[in-house]
Amino acid sequence: MNSKAIVTLADSNYFDLLVELINSIKKNDINKDISICVLDAGMTESQLKMINDKVYSIKKANWDIEVPKHKIAGKEWLKSQISRAFIPNYFPDFKKYLWIDCDAWVNSWDTVEMYFRACENGKLGITQSVGSGYRVLSKVTWIFGKLALVKSQNYKHAKKSGFPESVARKIAFAPHINIGVFSLEKDSSCWKIWQDILKKALAKGQVFGSEGLAINIAVYNHNVDVEFLPLYCNWIASNVLPKYDKERKTFVEPFLPHNKIGIMHLAAGLWVGNEDMRVNKNIKVNIKYTTGEEKEKSLRFGID
Repeated sequence: MNSKAIVTLADSNYFDLLVELINSIKKNDINKDISICVLDAGMTESQLKMINDKVYSIKKANWDIEVPKHKIAGKEWLKSQISRAFIPNYFPDFKKYLWIDCDAWVNSWDTVEMYFRACENGKLGITQSVGSGYRVLSKVTWIFGKLALVKSQNYKHAKKSGFPESVARKIAFAPHINIGVFSLEKDSSCWKIWQDILKKALAKGQVFGSEGLAINIAVYNHNVDVEFLPLYCNWIASNVLPKYDKERKTFVEPFLPHNKIGIMHLAAGLWVGNEDMRVNKNIKVNIKYTTGEEKEKSLRFGID
């Protein structure tokens, strides 16, 4: 029995992305001590059979927290917003877990190992969505003089979810934490704190994004012990496109020293017109090379 697991979740629409994530993990010969576990949020029987021999375990995702039916009707994929906070309940035989959204893939095994080191001693291993070139999620509109209108994604979501003003203000301008890739030990106290906050968020707020809101509150309001990792450990391509290093044959950060992208994350999609790369594997975007040239490329695993 391996002590570490990489966990993800998919429905039938994101099945191809799931397969690409699995393949990106399995391409590494050094991954034999890590098991792949999958939560099923609506895959077909034929899809489940296709991956059955590729992974350690597949479990049906549940609504681990009761949510009003009108919020989730026909939206099994929303289980991803809840189930990831209850991973040890699904796969209890492991000591460490690394969650990777299925619209992400592993480009460097060093990053996987870093996540498993980051969560030692109960810490949360995770990245913040702030850094060189990344879009700012909080906006300030100057009205006149010193008067300004401030908009914060975290603040707005917290208030709509019924959290008090003091909580909303504390996370309003804190660097946003992306929950698409994170690591935790089974016995970490973070699980219970996260789950309790998530229950409060779901009682009044929207389901989508609730798990992210809850983890931001856990870190910034409840002082969960955290190990923040570099941006390349969870590179959100919709924030800023990577560059391509032709000599190393890999995607890298667009700014010096051009660190190799560890995990490529297609969160929020990469859109060309009305087409999203996550849904249409033929979609390509203009990628700059470190040598200065440019080329149309896909950011999906195994597709040039």
